[in-house]
Amino acid sequence: MSLTPEAKATLEAVTTATLTTILLKKGLRNVWMRRVMPLRAGQTRLVGEAFTLRFVPAREDLATPASWGNPISTRAAIEAMPEGCIAVIDAMGVDDAGVFGDILCARMKKRNVAALVTDGVVRDLGGVLATDLPVWCRGAAAPPSVAGLTFVGWNETVGCGGVAVIPGDIIVADGDGAVVIPLALLDEVVAEAPAQEEMEGWIIEEVDRGEKLPGLYPMNEATKERYRAYLDAKRK
Repeated sequence: MSLTPEAKATLEAVTTATLTTILLKKGLRNVWMRRVMPLRAGQTRLVGEAFTLRFVPAREDLATPASWGNPISTRAAIEAMPEGCIAVIDAMGVDDAGVFGDILCARMKKRNVAALVTDGVVRDLGGVLATDLPVWCRGAAAPPSVAGLTFVGWNETVGCGGVAVIPGDIIVADGDGAVVIPLALLDEVVAEAPAQEEMEGWIIEEVDRGEKLPGLYPMNEATKERYRAYLDAKRK
């Protein structure tokens, strides 16, 4: 099971709101990363496999500028990122130390990383925006990561915005935030998502026509029958 070009294209046309509904029906309530929003207004929806990075609280002997040159560093992690991945950074919600700045984001963009998603913040805001790397985060702060965090590794299970993320999980991020699709459920979600989007689009059309919500959303049996008739007519 993997993110094929066809699956990616399908998910790029599905809102994160719809995905949370589909996953809720499958018993997954905790898939939306809290307070993780696009840094740039109007950001295009993106889909990619998660490449995870993890920070822990800063410790004075570990969180130093010299640590940036260590074999285990954010710099080394960037060089391990595959093209098209979405980097998911567990920053423990720390919002007063920027995990990545303009230089690191520029390198990610050069390596064709799809996006950066973190429950922390970035620094060098103007420079980060200038790289054109899509970023979902909690905002910006001037201090570097070592002012509040210690980087400890990559490609391991992390927590981001209160959501567990396993390397290889599928991330979908848009204007409503970032959602995790467990890899084991990818095929099911991709199969169901277009139908869910179509149904909700029809409901919007019905609302525009003046239909009342009771019995329409959620549908009662009479509405389901009307919707089935709509689908049958569309297929002819």
